Amino acid sequence: MRSFFAEPPAWVSRIVRVVTAIELTIGALALLVIFFLVLVQAGQRYLPFEGWSWTGELARFSLVWLTFVVAGVLVTSDSHIALEMVDSVRSPLIRRVVRVISCLVVATIGVGLTAEAWELTMSQGVLKSPAMRMPMSWLYGISLIGFVSTTIRAAVAAVVFAVVGVPEPSPEDEELGVA
Repeated sequence: MRSFFAEPPAWVSRIVRVVTAIELTIGALALLVIFFLVLVQAGQRYLPFEGWSWTGELARFSLVWLTFVVAGVLVTSDSHIALEMVDSVRSPLIRRVVRVISCLVVATIGVGLTAEAWELTMSQGVLKSPAMRMPMSWLYGISLIGFVSTTIRAAVAAVVFAVVGVPEPSPEDEELGVA
């Protein structure tokens, strides 16, 4: 079991890479939409006619999608916001226990967010956004992808940390004061 988590089979790594690429693509598209729409909104201020109200609404929705759809990738790459105070503790056992508990907390919160996003996706289809008239279930449906990913990735990370252990900080990280 330890070897499975330390060196996952090629097919598992491939699936993780594909899912990560999909999530990052959705996130990149959301970021591009935000960038483009903010430029459009800025340009509309100088035009003699009334601007499009849907641009602000879609930019806000894209920010929500960007935030939640890449959350799972951040958990896997260990790039999410974290207190790195525990990483400086010398005891590998304490670091391992804290990292496993923190991943389990993230997974538990992810289960709650997934359940709520599922409920909102199923029940909010009749509601439409004010400017675009987009079904609100779309807003929650895309966010649901990120919540499911975060939950699964945090649970897997907890198992990996429990079985394999926490990676040792690199000498570069220690020199920079990161670890």
